[in-house]
Amino acid sequence: MKNNNYCVIMGGGIGSRFWPFSKEDRPKQFLDFFGTGRSLLQSTYDRFKKIIPVENIFVVTNDAYAELTLKQLPELSKEQVLLEPLRRNTAPAIAYSLFHIQAINPEANIVVAPSDHLILKEDLFLSEIERGLDFVEKHPVLLTLGIKPNRPETGYGYIQESNEEVDGIRKVKTFTEKPNLELARVFYESGEFVWNSGIFLWNVKAILEAFKIHLPDIVNKFNEGREFFNTPREKEFIDQAFPFCSSISIDYGIMEKADNVYVIGSDFGWSDLGTWGSLHEITPKDENNNASLHCKTLYVESNDNVVAMSDDKLVVIQGLEGYIVAESEKALLICKKEEEQRIKHFVTDVKFRFGDEYV
Repeated sequence: MKNNNYCVIMGGGIGSRFWPFSKEDRPKQFLDFFGTGRSLLQSTYDRFKKIIPVENIFVVTNDAYAELTLKQLPELSKEQVLLEPLRRNTAPAIAYSLFHIQAINPEANIVVAPSDHLILKEDLFLSEIERGLDFVEKHPVLLTLGIKPNRPETGYGYIQESNEEVDGIRKVKTFTEKPNLELARVFYESGEFVWNSGIFLWNVKAILEAFKIHLPDIVNKFNEGREFFNTPREKEFIDQAFPFCSSISIDYGIMEKADNVYVIGSDFGWSDLGTWGSLHEITPKDENNNASLHCKTLYVESNDNVVAMSDDKLVVIQGLEGYIVAESEKALLICKKEEEQRIKHFVTDVKFRFGDEYV
């Protein structure tokens, strides 16, 4: 393993799209979705420690999840869990990790990955990560992993590859947010586009230079406490500085604006597990396209459903087609799968009418 290689796992999301199976006090990255005995966060850590030294793996998460993160990843020290005092989207969280790692190793090559993705072809994935880390060590560029699409999907962002390439890796031509179906078909049929996985690789110098150009307010704020990073005073400084950072994603703030972005297009069995629909797609199903998680289910005159329980319950479903049935302790959700985008609104309404204990 190369000691200059580092990994940052982004683990601060609240997983509201999977409510009530995922709740604020235990969001989806801390759940064992597939009965493997390991949560999504643990599976992500297990994957990266095969190619990154354990002492070079960091998790960025919210203050509220500090204890849970260390409980699930006891191999990490407290110093390897970087805590945000409040949520400010991905750019400030990533900037925090960059300043911390730079204080340890100013030559660091870093892969940044979400904590809640599914990777089925792990060996291929890890070889692409190693290829990418070698690439960013040699070139002052920003690199992302793209997923070769197998259908015109409207739930993902798209990256258009150009014909310009370096060492067999293509430069990015354009980024496009989630398209409508007609545009998604055009992207898919053109063969020029890959899905945006949200996995990034860069040398710490290259990405900090991009921050200086595109998000100078964040860099300037963290520069005020440069001497505190990787010291006992770091957390005190972060708690003071973080609220002043703009809430912006790394995609919108930097990747879509920078002119030195490259992409590796691959197919390593990826799903971002961002929706019940994506979960239904990759979960084993019965002959009527019904999927069950953490429960025994008897489906009667029912098809195309997904059922998820908090423990090993028996569920009997009759006469449902295309529904989500999800339960956790005090809450039960029954929702049309095609209208799952409304779940976030349901969570807001529940919180307003019945209080925090249900979300």
